[in-house]
Amino acid sequence: MEARQVDALPQGPGWQYEPKWDGFRCIASRDGRKVELVGRSGKSLARYFPDIVEVLMALKPMRFTIDGELVIPVGKSLSFDALQLRLHPSAKRVQKLVAEAPAMLIAFDLLRSPDDPNLATQPLAERRTALERFHESLGTQPQLRLSPATTRRSQAEKWLARAGGDLDGVVAKRLDEPYRPGERAMLKIKNMRTADCVVGGFRYAAGSKQVGSLLLGLYNDQGLLDHVGFTSGIADSERAALTRKLEKVRGAPGFTGDAPGGPSRWATERSAQWEPLKPKLVVEVRYDHVTGNRFRHGTRLVRWRPDKAPKQCTMEQLQREASPLRLMRKTVG
Repeated sequence: MEARQVDALPQGPGWQYEPKWDGFRCIASRDGRKVELVGRSGKSLARYFPDIVEVLMALKPMRFTIDGELVIPVGKSLSFDALQLRLHPSAKRVQKLVAEAPAMLIAFDLLRSPDDPNLATQPLAERRTALERFHESLGTQPQLRLSPATTRRSQAEKWLARAGGDLDGVVAKRLDEPYRPGERAMLKIKNMRTADCVVGGFRYAAGSKQVGSLLLGLYNDQGLLDHVGFTSGIADSERAALTRKLEKVRGAPGFTGDAPGGPSRWATERSAQWEPLKPKLVVEVRYDHVTGNRFRHGTRLVRWRPDKAPKQCTMEQLQREASPLRLMRKTVG
């Protein structure tokens, strides 16, 4: 079941709200001695998460289907980078990563239970009760957690206010509806924020001598300028003038801390192709998600900030996010 993005939490009765976790969506099923993990693309994730397969195989119930999120805790946060590293062709490498950072499955829906093979046809209210009963029957399972849920909009507002890091927002579902696979029958709400960033560099557009994207930086606690993301929403009519403006302040090093084009299995030749700028220009950008002190997605350029001193653009702007493990300690009714 998919979700469509809306601007605000829905009003009125009949809604269940849940945190939207920052991981890999997964349908986890067991049928006797067979366990399968299927991702949003329809492809199997089982070979990349053998630790979760082992956990589900060891459970007493022999037949069930869970809708949930695969995540990997690293310290007190969830690491999306660690999830991506799991998608490796070498089974030996995957086993090494499993030993370093075990995964976790956060369950938020039960589509088939040992007592009801057609549970997906029942309303969410009944499925949630069955999920809580099923999870409780398993005893302590550190790698299989129950996602919090609430029918109180005020609680959902609190989650949304803290979203943007390990939490990707809030999901709203109708309590009276069955599971509707393949349909955008849920609502997802994200918390959009803004930050003032130093333009530490830029990239030319592919095959062009005009700017394609701005590289954004924030000063860390050591006073070094770290690369935190990019913005590329530049109107065609503004590219020529902006290119001239940027080329006037071109100069090394650009970023004095973490810089673009560092080692990464996803890096391309183009990743290292960027022009450093003196730290003179500040822009305000809108973002939705932060992972490891970086904007996960491309940001939206809001406006230039000539009134803002570059040294004022610090990591402190990135709001402290909700602790995922603390949220999972108990279910909020």
